[in-house]
Amino acid sequence: MTDQEPLRVLIADDDAGMRTVMRKIIAKVEGFTLVAEAGDGKTTLELTEQLKPNVVFLDVEMPNMSGVECARAIQDMDPAIVIIFATAHDTYMGDAFEVYAFDYLVKPFKVDRVIQTLERARDRLLRRDVRPVGAPVPAVPRAAEGRLMLRHREGVSFIDLQDILLVQREDRATVLYTADGGRYVTGDSLAEMEERLHSDAFFRCHKSYIINLNHIKDITPYGRWTYVVRLENTKHDALITHEKYEELERMFR
Repeated sequence: MTDQEPLRVLIADDDAGMRTVMRKIIAKVEGFTLVAEAGDGKTTLELTEQLKPNVVFLDVEMPNMSGVECARAIQDMDPAIVIIFATAHDTYMGDAFEVYAFDYLVKPFKVDRVIQTLERARDRLLRRDVRPVGAPVPAVPRAAEGRLMLRHREGVSFIDLQDILLVQREDRATVLYTADGGRYVTGDSLAEMEERLHSDAFFRCHKSYIINLNHIKDITPYGRWTYVVRLENTKHDALITHEKYEELERMFR
């Protein structure tokens, strides 16, 4: 990993002693660097927006904003950020599921448990251990047809629907990526874009992503409750929830 930039980690916990423990654990794992610590939810979001970490450890109960509320806001900034809850309360696991956390650690946890989670997160972020889940997803028989008129700051663009690979929330905006490397930012919400992408080729796989089924390369595990969808002709990928993955399987039976 000498030629690989270390992955950036942010720790958010109102307990200074626990931040010290997490800091020491992170130092033990190759490939990570701690970029910041926060003791409340508001500071966590400010640092996340400023430093753009790859991994955020979140306590659940923090001043100014809970860890779950922080996770929702972080997803709207960048849903690719790995969120790991580290909390003394096991009653929030359902909430963690709703924000698609990578893992949920209950204090007091063993050091080895945190190290394993970090190693899995590192492998996922560096695109290692990409084992497909089940059989390859076949192509959709009917390709997308028509064009999309997209309004944005620079004016209006007309995009062939079949060229749209991915639509996602990014930096509190909606972004479209196309097969020719194009990137288009629009003020439309993801729900509004879903309504406009009426073709059967498009699938809302996650609250932060819409994918073109014609361009799926493979699907691999990600954390406890989600999978990663890799797409052809782009370095960008998407998340898909367990429920949506099962729905996708039914579509291709």
